[in-house]
Formats: sequence, structure tokens, C-alpha cells
Amino acid sequence: MADRRLQVFHTVARLLSFTKAAETLHMTQPAVTFQVRQLEEHFNTRLFDRTHNRISLTEAGRTVYESADRIFEVYAEMENAVRAITGEISGALTLGASTTIAEYMLPTLLGDFKERFPEVIIHLKVANSEGIVSMVESNAIDLGVVEAPVGNKNLVVEVCKRDQLVAIVPPGHPLASLQLVSFSRLLEHPFICREEGSGTREVIDDYLQLQSGCNAELRIAMELGSPEAIKGAVEAGMGVSVVSGTTIQKELRLGTLVSLQLDPPLDRPFSFVHQKQKFRLRVMEELLDFARAYCRAQCESESE
Repeated sequence: MADRRLQVFHTVARLLSFTKAAETLHMTQPAVTFQVRQLEEHFNTRLFDRTHNRISLTEAGRTVYESADRIFEVYAEMENAVRAITGEISGALTLGASTTIAEYMLPTLLGDFKERFPEVIIHLKVANSEGIVSMVESNAIDLGVVEAPVGNKNLVVEVCKRDQLVAIVPPGHPLASLQLVSFSRLLEHPFICREEGSGTREVIDDYLQLQSGCNAELRIAMELGSPEAIKGAVEAGMGVSVVSGTTIQKELRLGTLVSLQLDPPLDRPFSFVHQKQKFRLRVMEELLDFARAYCRAQCESESE
């Protein structure tokens, strides 16, 4: 219902990029440019300075941007109030998730949510944890779900559940008969790990700093960008790895991988992360409540 030109301008001004705004709004870049020019024609002034492929707000642009912030806050408050009266849950959300969570946790959660609220449209973006936090910081997504601690104190971070990490080796490996394994023993073998910026990689690096001598012995045989790639490499006998226990249930049933508990144990948080906003759309509140209940149910079933 809000002026589309103002929405598009606000997104460009927030990201200071027509390209990023087009991606966020699921529009083409020419369409974004057209909407901004329409608003500039309405005010009969430039709202952006464009130099050397970079843009910045003019004085008029800053005034419009600050006013738009207040307009959209009041608009969100109005929508929440009306939908609280009518009970309607609809709208669109852009959700971001790190690779492990997007592949192994969200499909069931979002499927159940869509079944309950079919009018809600959810756009999902997948990146490593570092990328998801960056998208939340720039408001490119409404809500992120990540698998590593978040250092930005200006964001709201809510732990959903604890995720246990385990070592994996192929059947027949010299370590396969063990139930517990220390990291120093694991690192006697070529190690396969996620790329820099991954939540799993960050948690392992932090863990290694607490284990005497482990950092110096880390022999990275391969860096891969997804849990599926890592599992395939370990199955092929190319090395050992440490992954989320939630990602290997199928392989354990098929007998293509063997999991070992780490000694000392290693876990990490799955967390919701979003901007501190006084007013959030009702649909986001509903998704957060639904996800909290889903995580509680998962934790209860895992503890049985």
C-alpha cells in the first residue's frame, strides 16, 4: 500500500547500490532506476549524486530518506494493529540462512509454516554465516538463521538450539572403531573443512585455540563449500572432517560414514538474528514464534 517509488528509493538509499536494491526487491535494475527517477521528477530534484559507479545521497535525498524511515515505521505499526484485530497473517519476508541450516533444518520448518499460513510469501537466500550476518546488517534480509556466534552487539541474536558437531571418517578408517576421539588424534590425518566465513569453520577454529598444539598440526587437505561436498570427500577416503550431527543421519543409516564423538565435546548455537526494530510486521513475529516452537520440539525429541 505504501508508495512504491518511496519503497524503492528507501532500499537504494539504505544499500547505496541500485544493483543490491534490485536483488533485494526482486526487480530488474532498470525498473529500480525508473522508480527512483519518477520520485526525483515528483520532487523536481536529484536525490542521489552519481560519480565513478558510486552513489551518495544529496541533501534532499537525506531528507527524503529520514522521512521515509518514519513513514515505514508508522506503516508497520498500523499493519500490526489492524492484523491483530482481524487475525490475518499475510505478506512477504526475506529469510537468510547459512548452508547447513538451509539444507537440513529449514525445509521442514518452512513447509509446516506455509501449510499453516499459505498467504505468506517467503524468499530464501543462502550463504555462509558471515554473509548472512552482513545481509542482516544491511537490511537486505528480514531475518537470518546462522550457525556461529554473532559479534555485532547492535543486532538481536536469539539462540534457537545447540548443535552437536562430530568427527566423521569412512568405514575401515584407522579411527573408525573408536567412540571418542581427541582433535589432536584426528589431526594426524588429512583434514577436510569448510571455507573461511563458514560458521562451522569459525567454531572449529575457536575450538582449536583451546586445544594445546592443535593449530600447528592442522593439515587442510581440502576446503569445500557445503556439507554435502565434505561428506562425499570423506566417503571417498580423501580425509577426515568435523560436521554437524544433523547432516549425517542418512549416511549413518546407509553405513557410508562413521561418526565419532569429540573429546572434549564441541557444540555451537543455531541462532536467529535480526535488526533491532521497534515495530516488526506481524508476519515476522509469527514466523519467529513458529520457529521457536519448532526448535523447542526438536530439542525435546533429541533429549528423549
